[in-house]
Amino acid sequence: MDTLSPLHLLALVIALVLVLEGLGPFCMPNRWRLFLLQLSQQRAASLQKYGGIMVIVGLVSLYYLWP
Repeated sequence: MDTLSPLHLLALVIALVLVLEGLGPFCMPNRWRLFLLQLSQQRAASLQKYGGIMVIVGLVSLYYLWP
């Protein structure tokens, strides 16, 4: 199997993120709208904390899953 170039791998990852992010609004548009409404009413500090946690979990996952 040929190795992927970094640019091709990045394009694949972005495509996968778009597919995963699009599933919510596509499958459950009303629940997605309610979720976004509730999310928009959160304090900025809470959103920052959750965003930071997601970044850390993602980086740790990449560290352990990278070949």
